[in-house]
Amino acid sequence: MRIASYNVENLFNRAKALDQRTWAAGRPVLEAFARAGELLEEPVYTDEVKREILRELARLGLRNGDLARFARLRQNRGRLLKRARDGRVEVVAGGRADWIGWVELTTDRCDEQALLNTARVILDVRADVLGVIEAESRHALKRFTEGGLRGLYHHIMVMDGNDERGIDVGVMSTQAFPLVGQRTHVDDEDERGRVFSRDCPEYHIDIGRAEPLVVLVNHLKSKGYGGKVASDATRRRQAAHVRRIYEAQRSPYVVVLGDLNDTPESDPLAPLLRESDLRDVSTHPGFSDGGRPGTYGSCTARNKLDYVLLSPALFAAATGGGIERKGVWGGRNGVLWPIYDTMTKAVHAGSDHAAIYADIDLNKL
Repeated sequence: MRIASYNVENLFNRAKALDQRTWAAGRPVLEAFARAGELLEEPVYTDEVKREILRELARLGLRNGDLARFARLRQNRGRLLKRARDGRVEVVAGGRADWIGWVELTTDRCDEQALLNTARVILDVRADVLGVIEAESRHALKRFTEGGLRGLYHHIMVMDGNDERGIDVGVMSTQAFPLVGQRTHVDDEDERGRVFSRDCPEYHIDIGRAEPLVVLVNHLKSKGYGGKVASDATRRRQAAHVRRIYEAQRSPYVVVLGDLNDTPESDPLAPLLRESDLRDVSTHPGFSDGGRPGTYGSCTARNKLDYVLLSPALFAAATGGGIERKGVWGGRNGVLWPIYDTMTKAVHAGSDHAAIYADIDLNKL
């Protein structure tokens, strides 16, 4: 059985602010979007809150109109703003209960050739169980599977998480390994509040043993925006809670996989990599990284972000694994490693992330 993780970076539509070719413009947009969302949920809009709402809407280009390059203001019922002809803008809602609406990010269609190369990576890896990161919806993943993966996957599931940008996590499995159960942790809380930026769903897969394979799919807090101290603290909280979910499982066959957004030696990932009995498949003697340990961007050691972490029973049955990076543009000119002949420029990359996988001998379980 092959178990893999792959960040597909959306399939059909992706928020413009997440487009790495416009990252200099995208980062402040994402920060303003996150802060505006927090402010708009306040039960009472004090004068200070109103001033900050207007400041964040201005950063999003929404002060003078409901539609901007990167964002849109929805005012479905009631009004948040009053815009005067002389250019004055004021928040007229007194709090969250006074209007129905939100701020959302605008999207662009993904490049068609990139979509074909995303499918090509998945077909080359041919995982029996594939954790999918940054899928916009189950419907999108199902449509992509039916159109580009030649019927490889029979079971497809994505559950909506906490991220409003359409970057959820899911799982696909072949007909031989049916999905038999699932559980969301989208509302899990610790002493500081809600834990996950997205979710850490449990997917239970029948592998012909008394207990199922439990797949915990993750996409931890990104380093991409927000302060480093706060970002690292959030990622550590999330990693610690994933460990608690893992340790609560009855099945000995558990895999924690996904885009963990940090390196193996980092403090935020310590709860999983140094404070649990999970084993990173990339430490297995049969694992091949193609001469580069990373899974993102230039695939150096500092870009090792994607993981397949195995419980002791699974690691003991592992025969090896590897990284498939032919769908990643290799450096500025795409020549750091062999890439698909259908990738003639960076926009054609299947993803900025490589797929990572573990091979398990079921006869050893």
